[in-house]
Amino acid sequence: MKRFPVAFVVASILFFLSASLSISMATEEAAVYIVYAESPEGVKPEAFNIRTLAAVLGSEKRAKDAVIHHYTHAARGFAAKLTAQQVEELRKQPGVLLVLPDVIYHLHRTDVHV
Repeated sequence: MKRFPVAFVVASILFFLSASLSISMATEEAAVYIVYAESPEGVKPEAFNIRTLAAVLGSEKRAKDAVIHHYTHAARGFAAKLTAQQVEELRKQPGVLLVLPDVIYHLHRTDVHV
């Protein structure tokens, strides 16, 4: 019967632990957040938003995939699907003014007469 070298066994265990850790991090629940940001002069708001979010997510592609909508008229910013950890990192970025969860409110009227 052949024995596996100790280094091989240890490397295998570390590989499986790191794989399970990356899966658990990837499955962290994401939600939609509204991010209010500055609008630097001479920079398109969408470009600023992507660059700011890419600093947290690691690439412009990930940032573009996460963004749901860019706000450019009444307010400057964007809506994106983010995890709680990503929100905390985003709040530290220069130019980010406020990050809030996207909440949908439903009105209930009690004064309706039939």
